[in-house]
Amino acid sequence: MGFDTIDKKLIQLLQTDSKLTNKALANALNLSVTAVYERIKKLENQGVINGYVALVNKEKVDKTFLAYCHVKLEKHSQDYVMKFEKDVANLSEVMECYHLSGDYDYLLKVVVKDMVAFREFMVNKLTTINHIGSTHSMFVINEVKHSTVIPV
Repeated sequence: MGFDTIDKKLIQLLQTDSKLTNKALANALNLSVTAVYERIKKLENQGVINGYVALVNKEKVDKTFLAYCHVKLEKHSQDYVMKFEKDVANLSEVMECYHLSGDYDYLLKVVVKDMVAFREFMVNKLTTINHIGSTHSMFVINEVKHSTVIPV
């Protein structure tokens, strides 16, 4: 999908602050408010913009323990894969889940309060999912960079 310079700048501005008004966007892009509105609607209708969210400070909601978990399934049948993906999608602690190539099948990004909460998550939730062969977890010591902005 091709974007002109204005679309790229508009996408960048919205990723940086989605609460900018159409008037503020129009001023930044040197367009009319109507033109900005129409471009945003076009990007939404094309599925380029999927939604708008509030980014929450983990410290303020007491969810500062971040772990990455590798998961290996017992076997790779379609049934096992579909069941695992359905089950893991329902775990609120899992922020992201990726099906991978390599030694492990999945990578999960897990956010909880602390190590006690992580152990509870592992014992009572994740490892109760059928057909998990093994897991390997890593804990974040320091977040060096975190961005939600996708370059366009």
